[in-house]
Amino acid sequence: MAETTENRQYDPDAEHAFPDEKLNEVLSYVENDEEIRVYLEAQNVNPVTRMRYNDHGSKHIEIVLNRALCLYDLLKRGGVEFNGARDQGLAEEDEPVIIALAAKLHDIGHVVHRSDHAYYSIPLAADVLDRILPEFYDLGEQVRVKGEVLHAILCHHTEEVPLTREAGVIRVCDGLDMERGRSRNPYERGGRGINTVSSQAIQRVSLQEGEDVPVHVAIEMTDAAGVYQVDSLLKAKLDDSGLEEFIRIVALNTRSENELVQRIEL
Repeated sequence: MAETTENRQYDPDAEHAFPDEKLNEVLSYVENDEEIRVYLEAQNVNPVTRMRYNDHGSKHIEIVLNRALCLYDLLKRGGVEFNGARDQGLAEEDEPVIIALAAKLHDIGHVVHRSDHAYYSIPLAADVLDRILPEFYDLGEQVRVKGEVLHAILCHHTEEVPLTREAGVIRVCDGLDMERGRSRNPYERGGRGINTVSSQAIQRVSLQEGEDVPVHVAIEMTDAAGVYQVDSLLKAKLDDSGLEEFIRIVALNTRSENELVQRIEL
């Protein structure tokens, strides 16, 4: 397999398998947007402070954004065609823009409630998009990009089936934020639910170029409890994502040969 992307941040100066000039412009704008910055802080209060759940603020968004762009890049290198922007008559350069904006805004509904947050994210994200998109698109393009971004936001929730591969990327990458430490705060505060304990068993997640599929996701576990993260939570994200045939997920238990579960493959 090719070099891993586990620690790679999106680099606007790197060579990508997709046109990224428009993406760089949009990312530069949203990274300095004060309203989005405040949302990223405020959306963490309900899940973390009030419900003692794992982080869904700026760190989660950074992880999902970077892994989404990495996954998109690997899929493009593997010859996978995306249909969201294309079906709307938009340009190829709009594909990563849709993915990036959806990654950035997919969890802002947490300011309303953790439960059903994907549905609350839609009107809030729509307001933000109505302000941002005119900076980069004409009216017709604004409507089409907005629709695709909102579709991807809604479908990161496993109750909704993605109709585009852009949305599938967001859905899968939301589930890839599972490494040890991501639940450290609730764990240290006494949380011992299966989601918290199992995420403590995930040592590392890396995205790689696959040999027989475009993308290989390698997950290192240190305890069989990590099975829940992979076989329940992540599998639910991959199922019906539209990307199942392009991604292979392999989780290995690296701690002990005597553990009940040594390997899981999706």
